[in-house]
Amino acid sequence: MFLKWKLIELDEVDSTNEYAKRIAVNSPEGTVIVAKRQTAGKGRRGRSWKSPEGGLWLSVILKPPRLDPRLVFVGALAVVDTLEDFGIPSGIKWPNDVWVGGRKIAGILTEGKEGEYAILGIGLNVNNPAPEGVDNATSMIYHTGKELPLNLVREKLLFHLGKWYEVYLDRPTVLMDKVRERTFILGKIVKVEEEGRFIIGRAIDVLDDGSLILEVGGELKRILYGDVSLRI
Repeated sequence: MFLKWKLIELDEVDSTNEYAKRIAVNSPEGTVIVAKRQTAGKGRRGRSWKSPEGGLWLSVILKPPRLDPRLVFVGALAVVDTLEDFGIPSGIKWPNDVWVGGRKIAGILTEGKEGEYAILGIGLNVNNPAPEGVDNATSMIYHTGKELPLNLVREKLLFHLGKWYEVYLDRPTVLMDKVRERTFILGKIVKVEEEGRFIIGRAIDVLDDGSLILEVGGELKRILYGDVSLRI
C-alpha cells in the first residue's frame, strides 16, 4: 500500500468534503478529514446528508493524474469490503450508493479540481440510527446487533480504500470487473433520472468507463450519470 494516511480528526465541521477542498492544494495525498458530526453534510446534487454522531463521516484528499468518474467506485468497493469484514453482505447501487437488504447504508461523493486534487467523501451509517424521514436507510448496528468501534471501522475502510485506489491507478479494468460483480441492479428494471428526464429500462451492464447500459424498448442506451431507483 503506497498511500500513507494523515488523519485530521474533528469534533464538528460543516462538511468534511468542504473542509478537504479548503486545504487540498497544500495537503499531501492521503490526508483524511474525519468528523464526529457534520452540520452541513451533503450528497450528490447538493442534497443534505444527515450526519449525527455515531456514523463514519470522512473525506480523503487524492491527487490522481486526472479526474475520472470511476473514482467513485473506489469508495463504493471499499465500503462493500468493509461491510463484508463485519459479516454484512451489501451491493453497489450505481453509481455511488451502497445498499444492504434493500436499504441505503452509505453514500460516496467525489469532487475535485482538474490537475490539482480529487476529494473522495464517504458517509457510512455505523452506530447511528437510520435518519428519520429518510426512506430506505439502514445502519451497521441493525445488522451486527451491537455498537462497533468507529476507529476499527475507519481503519478497515481506509485499508480497502488504499487497496482499490491502487487498482484504480494501475489496473482500472480489474476495478470495473469487480464493480460489475458487486452492482446489484444489473438485470433489474430501474428508473433513471438523467438531467431532469426519466428513463425506465433494464440495467444490462456497467462499461469500463463507468457508464450504465440500459435496455429501453429493445434498444440499448448509455447513461453517463443519473439517479437510479428500482422498479417494483
